[in-house]
Amino acid sequence: MPAISELAITVGIRPACDALSVRVRPYRWQGRAATGAPTKRRPRPVRALTPAEQETVLASLHEERFQDRSPAAVYATLLDEGHYHCSIRTMYRLLEERGESRERRDQLTHPPYQKPELLATAPNQLWSWDITKLLGPAKWTYFYLYVILDVFSRYVTGWMVAPRESAELAKRLIEDSCTKQNIPRGQLTVHADRGSAMTSKPVALLMADLGVTKSHSRPYVSDDNPYSGKPVPHHEVPPGVSPIALVRSRTRAPSACAFSPGITTNTVIPVSA
Repeated sequence: MPAISELAITVGIRPACDALSVRVRPYRWQGRAATGAPTKRRPRPVRALTPAEQETVLASLHEERFQDRSPAAVYATLLDEGHYHCSIRTMYRLLEERGESRERRDQLTHPPYQKPELLATAPNQLWSWDITKLLGPAKWTYFYLYVILDVFSRYVTGWMVAPRESAELAKRLIEDSCTKQNIPRGQLTVHADRGSAMTSKPVALLMADLGVTKSHSRPYVSDDNPYSGKPVPHHEVPPGVSPIALVRSRTRAPSACAFSPGITTNTVIPVSA
């Protein structure tokens, strides 16, 4: 730096910095910091608002009719009424200086959400069912495994292998399972995901006739039906092995089953293992 200062007396600051490959602006700032020279303050703009005019603008923004309006809306309304105080950006600047630049409109406050649950303390209180697609013996052939599990005991209350996914087949399986288990009205809740067969009208009418409560997974939630959702992976069932044996080998007894009840929102049925 002393070399630049000595050379600058003869050729000037910029040529001296160029000759020694030093940037001009950092050199000027370092020189001011070393000498303690005061920085030049920016002059107040001629068109800046006076304190009285600033208070007028803030009084307009604080009016009751503008309490939930943005500065742009306030600016447009005042302009329609023939009043011009300042620009929209100046309104924002004045509000920001006083800590009032947050959202002026009322914001929706969401209450704390508790994940809905279905719990079981005894058999035949809560069933879970799903349909799994299985590869067949030849290419492009598939079977559909319908399985109904009791959440508490993990007992397979009903199952069926069919060549297609059908609401009528699901209706028949659920009806036969309820008949074999002697399910009284109002005792059982059957949970499923939101597949076409699960949400079909025949199944819904059947459950209403049997007095069975219908429950579905929450929309766009893929793991609300974990105990019967795809218990068998998408591979060919080994020869001589029953698909239902694969289901039983891949299920474990849960301590609780967190589902979305289709009865009422945020309802907990006290049935935990």
